[in-house]
Amino acid sequence: MGAGPAAPCREATKRPESGAGGWRAERLVPKGFPKLKNDTFLRAARGEETEHTPVWCMRQAGRYLPEFRETRAAQDFFATCRSPKLCCELTLQPLRRFPLDAAIIFSDILVVPQALGMEVVMVPGKGPTFTEPLKEVEDLLKLRQKVDVTAELGYVFQAITLTRHSLEGRVPLIGFSGAPWTLMSYMIEGGGSTTMAKAKSWLYCHPEASHRLLRLLADVIIDYLVGQVAAGAQALQLFESHAGHLGPEQFQDFALPYIRDIAQAVKSKLKEEALPLVPMIIFAKDAHYALHDLARAGYEVVGLDWTIRPQEARAQTGKDVTLQGNLDPCALYAPKEKIGELVKKMLEGFGTQRYIANLGHGLYPDMNPEHVGAFVEAVHSHSRHINKHS
Repeated sequence: MGAGPAAPCREATKRPESGAGGWRAERLVPKGFPKLKNDTFLRAARGEETEHTPVWCMRQAGRYLPEFRETRAAQDFFATCRSPKLCCELTLQPLRRFPLDAAIIFSDILVVPQALGMEVVMVPGKGPTFTEPLKEVEDLLKLRQKVDVTAELGYVFQAITLTRHSLEGRVPLIGFSGAPWTLMSYMIEGGGSTTMAKAKSWLYCHPEASHRLLRLLADVIIDYLVGQVAAGAQALQLFESHAGHLGPEQFQDFALPYIRDIAQAVKSKLKEEALPLVPMIIFAKDAHYALHDLARAGYEVVGLDWTIRPQEARAQTGKDVTLQGNLDPCALYAPKEKIGELVKKMLEGFGTQRYIANLGHGLYPDMNPEHVGAFVEAVHSHSRHINKHS
């Protein structure tokens, strides 16, 4: 299924670099990258015409692939995140199976709290867990107030550079970060939560301290995203995964200003450092009430979850941004023929231009890889057919 195997994660021009936790590795020089052969995703992100609708999947490198489980079997999750070679391998695995139009670097949004000095462990059956979450306002003093992202997160940059070389120009590489509110909620809750009651209580009881934390996170995220582009990322996605826990007023106060600021500051720094101005994607899950504002927040692409109709999303966002999404991930449990029907309906709803096909959230671990392939191939075939007859 799809094209031939992507290149292995090989060595190239090197220079030594050290980082946090005693990490030491050979860093590939982020230049001399192979010429990009498939720029469909980037053209769609910038609003340019495409022959087919590009497609990729959130969590496309993941546990639904047996080769992923085999690669990860003997390794702690965050140890895997700190291994550029393993991150490269996991990033490339789905591209060996499916004709995807983009790769997204394998990493985790919680590497940013780790860079601030917090300990996060992956507990089997529970998920990411903070050993000492933030409980009192005074706990903010325990965080690093100034973060050298190259020292603390250099392993992500090396993984991006290694992967960009190993892709051999097959498709663009996406870098990413969690957004400030989503990261703050994890840091206070200590892990996942159905209510985010502890984190939201900070917004009501400690608004000034909340803004201090959100500002600190935003500053680290800005440097982190710029560093990813310097390392070779060709697009960036900001995940505000917990936006749905906020109402419109709290989103306006505690999420949107930082989302806007990150886009503006990243683009400004990219210009200052003579780095490519890459397209940026904002994905704020369940933030239907904020789509109008998100479309004007400085991002080329607005990602959508599966709980909004394409026509409604387009009406709220206007014609000047590209939309991304939004098939219900659970649709991939359906028979392949049904997946094709759902994809066709989705493409007819969004239109094939100024649009990037994706799921409305990430792939689940128990999904059949063949059904993922059916989704990807249906996007390509139906979008080409619609373009041909339009």
